Amino acid sequence: MSDDVTHHTTTSLPIGIGDLARHSGCKPETVRYYERIGLLPEATRSEGGQRRYDARAVRRLTFIRHARDFGFSIEAVRELLKMADHPEMPCDEVDALAKHHLAEVESRLRRLKALRDELERMVTQCEGGRVESCHIIEVLSDHRLCHQRGEHGGSSALR
Repeated sequence: MSDDVTHHTTTSLPIGIGDLARHSGCKPETVRYYERIGLLPEATRSEGGQRRYDARAVRRLTFIRHARDFGFSIEAVRELLKMADHPEMPCDEVDALAKHHLAEVESRLRRLKALRDELERMVTQCEGGRVESCHIIEVLSDHRLCHQRGEHGGSSALR
């Protein structure tokens, strides 16, 4: 990770948790959580007990946040951070982890497409009227009426 992060901060370092959270796009609760689970090293404390963060913490939290935005799991982020902490290593493992994640994203997209197609079909075939004869309710009540077999994607496609 680049050592030049002063462009991310408009205040002098070290900074408090609120500034760190703002600079990285996280909430202070998220910063505390990442500290608790060991993704972010525990902050030093001021004489008054307030957390104080340096440029390294800003870089690390920005990395974590960006990796999470890409949908990497906490465990994958943990692995990526381990690798990023050893820049002399070959990047084969990073590449393999990213390729695995890409395959998962592509799988989710296929399931979401199937979900969209099935929802579109249900909505199109619904003729309005009463709930007792609603095609959407019928399909949701009987999976055999779906054109797609198996899981449609739904909430599981987002995981």
